[in-house]
Amino acid sequence: MSQVSSTSNPMVDDSRERELVRRLQAGESRAFEELVRENSPRLLAVARRFFPSESDAMDALQDAYLSAFKAIGRFDGNSKLSTWLHRIVVNACLMKLRAKSRRPEAQIESMLPTFDSSGHRVSEGSQEGRLSETAEDALHRKESRELVRATIHELPEQYREVLLLRDIEELDTDQVAQMLDLTAGAVKTRLHRARLALKQLLEAKLDRLRGREVAPS
Repeated sequence: MSQVSSTSNPMVDDSRERELVRRLQAGESRAFEELVRENSPRLLAVARRFFPSESDAMDALQDAYLSAFKAIGRFDGNSKLSTWLHRIVVNACLMKLRAKSRRPEAQIESMLPTFDSSGHRVSEGSQEGRLSETAEDALHRKESRELVRATIHELPEQYREVLLLRDIEELDTDQVAQMLDLTAGAVKTRLHRARLALKQLLEAKLDRLRGREVAPS
């Protein structure tokens, strides 16, 4: 007996999406409700990667939907609707991050590893490009993943944005360059410095945490 495949038919999916877009562009309220219901869990997960605060993530998602509803008439179908929505959510998150970044920021140089005149690192930690095994193990724990997210938000805005887009959202260099109006070379430079700074900050925090764990009571 032949087995029926459980995978969805791409042609059926494309046809359904085209019909949904048609209804959205016609202003059908139920189509908008359907869009929100089907996409909110995935899009909220995207927003949560940008914000430690659940309320900030929800606000960014709401802003994204408002932007999407206003722009749906210009959606031309050259990309998947889900891809289009993802880009709008990311843009909404970036705008909210920039609006929140009104406090004075530390310079990235203060977060980078330092070296003496012989070229050896002054600060403690592992070799560049790799966290220590202890740190890598720790990062698998839930509390350490939360620590990473919080630490990312300590980076200056221009470095934080590139790191979030490249390493968290996994956009390619050209996409990030287009979104941030940068050259590909500038994206690569900022990403390199952001990764170094993040690693330095994380190692310092993990060292302090380990110190507290082994300190005598």
